[in-house]
Amino acid sequence: MSPSGRIDLAGLERQEIEALFHEHGVPAFHARQVFRWIWRKGVTDVAQMTDLSKVTRAQLAERFDISTPAVVKREISEDGTMKLVLGLSDGRQIEAVYIPDTPSQTFCLSTQVGCAMGCAFCLTGKMGLVRHLDAAEIAGQVRVLAAATGLLDHSFNIVLMGMGEPLHNYDATMKALRILHDQHGLSVGPRRVTLSTVGLVPMLDRLAHEPVMPNLAISLHATTEEQRAAIVPPTKKYSLHDILEACRRFPLSKRSRITFEYVLLDGVNDSPADAHRLARLLTGIKAKVNLIPFNAAAGLPFERPSDARVDAFAQTLADRYINVSVRKSRGRDIRAACGQLIVEGQRQSAGQRLASAF
Repeated sequence: MSPSGRIDLAGLERQEIEALFHEHGVPAFHARQVFRWIWRKGVTDVAQMTDLSKVTRAQLAERFDISTPAVVKREISEDGTMKLVLGLSDGRQIEAVYIPDTPSQTFCLSTQVGCAMGCAFCLTGKMGLVRHLDAAEIAGQVRVLAAATGLLDHSFNIVLMGMGEPLHNYDATMKALRILHDQHGLSVGPRRVTLSTVGLVPMLDRLAHEPVMPNLAISLHATTEEQRAAIVPPTKKYSLHDILEACRRFPLSKRSRITFEYVLLDGVNDSPADAHRLARLLTGIKAKVNLIPFNAAAGLPFERPSDARVDAFAQTLADRYINVSVRKSRGRDIRAACGQLIVEGQRQSAGQRLASAF
């Protein structure tokens, strides 16, 4: 429901709009037309939906809204990365990022205002969890990014790696992906979507049965229980063993692998021993490792390892037949890189973060 009290069509799947129109005496085929206008053409003003009669347009405008996050601020990095600060209907703000030539065009979406996970190397975690986004706010970021980049009629990838933990906001995230997947709209296939999670085991098991299943990326960042508890404090509820066992039973197609993201922190988790332990931990899993040298930011007590140390870590994994890559940071100069998304003035205390985490 929108602030006006009218039903927000932007957060509904096509089938839900069809059922809703039926209740209001509007033919179901108009639902498909409206869905296409919103998602394939990016039109949210009913008056511009010209294949609907004027009477139908007036009827829909009176009863329904189509919400869209508002662009509050836009920043362009020297490498072409674009960060948008988006305003929501309640005055809260989130950040979404466009990463060009990666090699595909990629949209990085947020799923929450802030995050409850509290990862020690991530600025978003310093906000705490302010609130979950709804499906309209998650999917709407794609519509805004596509309009800002001229990619509405082009292919692009989506990574759920912005602000928030997607599996902590499970239902809204999955609904947004179904909306984006619908063939009458943007038709974003699941192979073009990657969901990044710290590893909430019950939700991983639930994700394994989704009909629209994105690629999976696990934010691991540690090779011992003690290390992980220090780096990702709230997730000590789920041990490394439990998370990796969930990955072993996760269904994968023949060509698919689970990506394990590993932020390298100088002197913390980047030793040769860590590299050997990581290779052993991933035994029996169709895995690829994405190494992410730490993106330094004010207020975070870590340093970026030297290139030589990063290369040595990667080589150790490669020598153990692990598929490994080193992520090139994009948008660091506008604080749009991994772990750097934060909207000031919307933080919660540490107690609030932990109390609302699960």
